[in-house]
Amino acid sequence: MHVLYFHQYFNTPRSAGGTRSYEMAQRLLKRGHRVTMVCVSQGQNKDLELSGAQQVLFRRGIVDGIDVIQFNLEYSNHQSLLQRAWLFVCYAIVSIYFALTLEYDLVFATSTPLTAGIPGVFARYLRRKPFVFEVRDLWPELPRAMRVVTNPFVLAGMSFLELMTYRAASACIGLSPGIKAGIEKRSAPGKTVTMIPNGCDLDIFVPGDRSDLKLSGVTDNDCVAVFTGAHGLANGLHAVLDAAAVLKQKARDDIKIFFIGDGKLKPALIARAEKEGLQNCFFIDPMPKTKLGKIVSCADVGLMILDNVPAFYYGTSPNKFFDYIASGLPVLNNYPGWLADMIKEHDCGVAVEPDNPKAFAEALCYLADNKARRPQLSQNARKLAETEFDRNLLSAKFAKFLEKVFEQSSRGYSKSG
Repeated sequence: MHVLYFHQYFNTPRSAGGTRSYEMAQRLLKRGHRVTMVCVSQGQNKDLELSGAQQVLFRRGIVDGIDVIQFNLEYSNHQSLLQRAWLFVCYAIVSIYFALTLEYDLVFATSTPLTAGIPGVFARYLRRKPFVFEVRDLWPELPRAMRVVTNPFVLAGMSFLELMTYRAASACIGLSPGIKAGIEKRSAPGKTVTMIPNGCDLDIFVPGDRSDLKLSGVTDNDCVAVFTGAHGLANGLHAVLDAAAVLKQKARDDIKIFFIGDGKLKPALIARAEKEGLQNCFFIDPMPKTKLGKIVSCADVGLMILDNVPAFYYGTSPNKFFDYIASGLPVLNNYPGWLADMIKEHDCGVAVEPDNPKAFAEALCYLADNKARRPQLSQNARKLAETEFDRNLLSAKFAKFLEKVFEQSSRGYSKSG
């Protein structure tokens, strides 16, 4: 089976950012399939070593066995909403060309953005190719809930595109319980929808020794909490600075908070921390996943932070949570939902109510002061990672799902023909 795989933000473990598509593609290759990945150029993956010649519109080459087509479209999360929207449209338009001209057996597209599914719609209706659509965030539900998009005509257009894509797809994958439920609500009755959450890279994120942590400004007696990932509106990182201000009042200089990543709000976060004298907050640039694993694995606490938007509670599947538990980090979570429920059920961290800096700071103090408690939380986190979110198990489920969709579609087309 040859899978034409559309994902704008494709990364390898040698670059910063999520690597779900890389891992899923590798599983398909191991099972004897071919994969052609269509992505754009961005800060994390600009330096993909593509063996093919540079073209006007794209670069193409083999990356670890994956045939990669990388459009010369520059993406950055520092861009304005209008700039990003234009890039989303351009990516979809150029992707349609490949969906209509390349030889392949099945189209797989993963959002966000929602426009990533457009080439799959064309492949499904014009070439009768099976199409599997993976939903990482519900659109337009999340932009509407965050009030990032308020124009009723734009929201109506997004809602129509969502409905059309779900209806066109042969099957869908949701990354969380809320996403799966949202797809089922908007899809035709009987649509095959499965949940395959983000997973744990158990070989990259391995519980480490605190003494091996090499970060400037940290002493052996400090408690180190890390946040990894995007610094955008959705991440709600001002809540962490609010808690840091409470820690400053408590004179808890032994609790150090590291923000590792990038995003549109990072300059504002840095400026606020400097203005308020939050010397317990440190900001580090994005780094390759292999390097990130060495830092996260030796830290003390993982921060699972999102803005207090009810649509997030069951409608997201953040990579960072799975990196934390694979590293054996107790997780401090600041919003309700399926991850908070899991933390409580498996006793692998602390979940606090949103918009409560005092409770957040007290939870950090609790984790810092109870060094005898942390090893048990750590063991529970790693056990959860190994038993329920092993990337190898989830990628095998993913590959089998695509194989089943392809087989069923092939039988259906042969009967109709």
